[in-house]
Amino acid sequence: MKKSVEILGLPVISITEGRELGMSKTLLIDAKNGTVAAVTIEDDDWYRGVKLIPYESVIAIGDDAVTVTNSENILSLADAGDFEALLDENIRVIGTKAITKSGTIQGNISELFIGDDGKIEKCEITAPDGTTTEVTSDQISIFGKQVTVIDPNGEKKNKPVTPAAAPAPKAEAPKAPEAPKAEAPAEKAAPAKAPEAEAPKAAPAAKAEPKKEAPKAAPAPAAKAEPKKEAPKAAPAPAPAPTPAAPAAPAADAAKQAAADKATEERHRRFLLGKKATRDIKMDNGIVIVQAGQDITEEVLQKAKLANKFIELSMNVR
Repeated sequence: MKKSVEILGLPVISITEGRELGMSKTLLIDAKNGTVAAVTIEDDDWYRGVKLIPYESVIAIGDDAVTVTNSENILSLADAGDFEALLDENIRVIGTKAITKSGTIQGNISELFIGDDGKIEKCEITAPDGTTTEVTSDQISIFGKQVTVIDPNGEKKNKPVTPAAAPAPKAEAPKAPEAPKAEAPAEKAAPAKAPEAEAPKAAPAAKAEPKKEAPKAAPAPAAKAEPKKEAPKAAPAPAPAPTPAAPAAPAADAAKQAAADKATEERHRRFLLGKKATRDIKMDNGIVIVQAGQDITEEVLQKAKLANKFIELSMNVR
């Protein structure tokens, strides 16, 4: 699993041609499937338009380089029809607000963790106070252009079920109907009230003698009732307290990557100034940033940057 900062800024090497093809620039996100679809690269001819490598064409991402089979793995915009919709969406994930389904903002997405197959395994969230947490792909509902919707408890929904259900059968252990059996000792007192000395008081003396045998059987069930007094001792065990979640590790400093992005943006700006747009560039709401044939000025560049149309503008100038 790689962080995005460990992928971007690396040279792209053709292992069959033995040459450097460019520098990895940005990640092209497939928001619907939660994957990295491609890596855009910057080479000596970057001003001719965007170029990219499908993530499935990447052989390996090492500490020092991204390797591909050969230069044929690099696609120009004209050949990247399958990726054109993703380029238009331009979803970066990093920098978006992380908000729960209940409407609570957790912070901003500050880092992505990407698996070998290109799947976004988890995201790092930096809260306003600088603390960081991580959410897995199972806890992410939507990767949006400005907002990433998360469900922090998504992974743990099934965990409390087992301890909560466990006490239910235990609660049946002290059987309520057996409680009256504890009154069986009262039957022991019954024989004491009918000793032989009082037998003459009863009118039918002869009938009192057979009743002497009845108390002989009574002690037997009474003896069985005594151990049943212990049944109430089997109280249900308390449910175990949930284990507190371990604090997430602090975020890695991305200042170096930010500096590299700033330097690249400055080169783009110097190249574009004074050129003319080859087609209309519009904001998502339809407002025109620059019309076809108009000069590229500082004001146009600023509008394109704020509208996330900088790359689109750079690909349509002459």
